[in-house]
Amino acid sequence: MSSFAHLHLHTQYSLLDGAILMDRLCPAIKERGMDSVAVTDHGNMFGAVHFYKQARKEGVKPIFGCECYVAGGERQDKSKRSSFHLVLLAENEVGFRNLRYLVSMGYLEGFYYVPRIDRALLAEHSEGLIGLSACLGGHVARSLLDRGRPAALEVAREYREIFAEGRYFLELQPNGMEDQLLLNEELVSIGRELSIPLVATNDCHYLEKKDALAQEVLMAISQGRTLQDDKRMKHESDEFYLKTPQEMEEYFKDLPEVLENAARIASMCNVELELGNTYLPDFAPPEGQTQAGYLRALAQEGLAERMAEAAAVGAPVDREEYERRLETELETIVEMGFAGYFLIVWDFIAAAKRMGVPVGPGRGSGAGSLVAYSLRITDLDPLPYGLLFERFLNPERVSMPDFDIDFCMNRRDEVLRYVKERYGAQNGGQIVTFSTLKARGLVRDVARVLGLEYAAADTIAKLVPEGPKVTLSSAMKDEPRLAELYESDEQVRRLLDIARSMEGLNRHAGMHAAGIVISGKPLWEHVPCTRGQEGQVIEVVSQYAKEEVEEVGLVKFDFLGLKTLTVISEALARVNHGREADGEPELDISKIPLDDRGVYEMIGTGDTAGVFQLESDGFTKLLRKLKPDRFEDIVASVALYRPGPLQGVMVDQFIDCKHGRHKVVYPHESLEPILKETYGVMVYQEQVMQAAQIM
Repeated sequence: MSSFAHLHLHTQYSLLDGAILMDRLCPAIKERGMDSVAVTDHGNMFGAVHFYKQARKEGVKPIFGCECYVAGGERQDKSKRSSFHLVLLAENEVGFRNLRYLVSMGYLEGFYYVPRIDRALLAEHSEGLIGLSACLGGHVARSLLDRGRPAALEVAREYREIFAEGRYFLELQPNGMEDQLLLNEELVSIGRELSIPLVATNDCHYLEKKDALAQEVLMAISQGRTLQDDKRMKHESDEFYLKTPQEMEEYFKDLPEVLENAARIASMCNVELELGNTYLPDFAPPEGQTQAGYLRALAQEGLAERMAEAAAVGAPVDREEYERRLETELETIVEMGFAGYFLIVWDFIAAAKRMGVPVGPGRGSGAGSLVAYSLRITDLDPLPYGLLFERFLNPERVSMPDFDIDFCMNRRDEVLRYVKERYGAQNGGQIVTFSTLKARGLVRDVARVLGLEYAAADTIAKLVPEGPKVTLSSAMKDEPRLAELYESDEQVRRLLDIARSMEGLNRHAGMHAAGIVISGKPLWEHVPCTRGQEGQVIEVVSQYAKEEVEEVGLVKFDFLGLKTLTVISEALARVNHGREADGEPELDISKIPLDDRGVYEMIGTGDTAGVFQLESDGFTKLLRKLKPDRFEDIVASVALYRPGPLQGVMVDQFIDCKHGRHKVVYPHESLEPILKETYGVMVYQEQVMQAAQIM
């Protein structure tokens, strides 16, 4: 293994300017005989957790970094667009925290075309960081090439003073470009004059030299230009690949110290990510109470209210059974440390209801919690339907509880505004998502960049099947005409080869439709942050995607904006308009009967346009066959309308047994009590869990 390490490298998270897939990086590092590598994506740390997990999996030491943009003046000043590149590497935990903060402030305070920090902010947060002067876009390089050696000396001195002694390096790169050759020579001289150490990097943007064309195409896609456009920004060399240590040594054979310094920096950088912890936001119970005690009091009071409501309509309930179930759930919740989580969810749902914002009755595994029902987080009593709490929260399978909460689409922002004010504007954030370059769309993109006529590109693209899991390689196997074109047409072969090498790269960053994370302190204390679109209630956005956010310990809450709730709300308002004045009671949708035969007859005809989850063509066909006559049939139909049951025999078996065309058969006689309501078919996860317990 060589001790040399690449310290300046761009992955798929340098959006449309990095052609290195993260999953391929660390295997390539090992193949080339190295044991550590830095990732320094442009202005962001989107891929930090992804990188860390891949590096640990492959036995490679991860070095966390970022190629930041430093404003020429103050970061908030938008009168000047100019900014300069600077590579920052985290040496230790303090450095990683400072890097995370600087990257966040680049977006939250300094964004102007790119996320910018400034030298004053850098000086305040340079502890634990190593600085590299970067590429031809670096501050020293630009000063030298634009304003001469005295200006470069002045800038180099300033950066030397910003970082701790021996923590700022001048980068030499072996890309062979004319300006770079001049820069390398001058940097050697400046380094010796100012006692600033030198380091070798290669500003890697792709893995293999042959991928240089794909990188050009990628950059052209980003700029909306073609390869024939002389105005497009591009690399003037094909040397920005993951060079081997031997290639780096050969180029810098007269300057062995620049390679030694790369190895020394790699040995200095030691950061471990803490994954698997949980950091709940603060919920302050009333004075003198603990979170656990307050949750217990609220749940018991809420259950008593639910029992009274049931008694008022003559519904039979076994109070002892309910109280036993509530106590068991409370013990589990408190033991697992999730009392605060339930209180937070209760808090913002209660606030929404106080504001008159329509809230959904609950769905998903959270509907199996009696505590949630008692707190009015959900409005579905889990006991009559045999819903298991263990499916939602199980001490033997520790994972965060996750309520899917629906709000009226038009008033969701009111709830978000409450959360922002209640828990702090800096403590909550949305979650980033990434769209990738996928097969069919990528063919069109590459064809446009290569200058192919639209008709030809359209013909090729339409041969690629649609679907999220379709790849160009699988398309060529499944579509003989595409494979034939690849073999017979040089232009098509070139297009598909380039596109295949880019497949899976990130196109751009977006935002999770519903996920919100809430922290007990500013979000950048846990994750690097970016900024969402102007005018959104919560503008701060986590740079880590959903899975990574949860892995670093933040809790995700799903605030879903549901059109159906909006429709119901507006319909109720129209129905109830003037009723009070006429002395008529207002219609309360939560109290409508579930045994109205006319409703079931309508559903059985497939007349369900506008009914949540029951309105697609496929579902209406299922309903016409099933002809439900009780609420449990509708529940079952939603569970059955999934790829597995539809592709097997479960759906037909369920329908035939319901209508008496087939005899109901149980896998074992002891399972009859749990499978009777679904005619011997295992429809629900709860049934599988109960069957496992019985057998």
